[in-house]
Amino acid sequence: MFDRFAALSTPLMTDACLRAGLPVRCGPAGLNALIPGSRVAGRVLPARHSGSVDVFLEAFSTAEPGDVLVVDNGGRLDEACVGDLVVLDGQAASIRGLVIWGLHRDTADLLQIGMPVFSLGSMPTGPLRLDPSDPQALVSARVGEWVVSAADAVFGDEDGVVFVALDRVDEVLGLAEGIATTERRQADLIRRGTTLRDQVRFGDYLVARAANPALTFRDHLKAVGGAIEV
Repeated sequence: MFDRFAALSTPLMTDACLRAGLPVRCGPAGLNALIPGSRVAGRVLPARHSGSVDVFLEAFSTAEPGDVLVVDNGGRLDEACVGDLVVLDGQAASIRGLVIWGLHRDTADLLQIGMPVFSLGSMPTGPLRLDPSDPQALVSARVGEWVVSAADAVFGDEDGVVFVALDRVDEVLGLAEGIATTERRQADLIRRGTTLRDQVRFGDYLVARAANPALTFRDHLKAVGGAIEV
């Protein structure tokens, strides 16, 4: 999964989800990589944070190599929930990275560790609370509007993160690879002087739309074989 994603991107994965008729489950805007250029792909290892790191340690005890810890801290911006020791312990458990719907801290140490960490940003203080543990703490995690579990995979890069059901990953990766091939060909043609408008026969679309206002550009692209998703 990680090796195949290395030649792709999250935008390609979202376009592939559309092609496959799947919901496009992106993390919210602002959920970005701490280290520029970080990439991650793996099975979701969910953990709902309630004020104590023990939930992460428990998750690591059942982790499989290549899993990605997905932390649900409710998108809180008043506390950090993950620091260097958690990341180091995750590294020892052979996870591939962390996606945090919340904040991290110990930024300098995390940069030195080098593990991919995606979060909403940083704050010096850890939790100043201890809430009752959620009975679903290790079953699922919410990230923005989406609830994910070990039945999902997560992919992350410079544009953010996207979740795909594990049983559809091969299909989505295959579609993304096909879209990537088409887009590389289209980009090469633009560089050689054939505009995207010419490639997608945009003039024909405008004429057809004038005759049929219900015609969408997406319908037109399906007819001409374009890879662009709009």
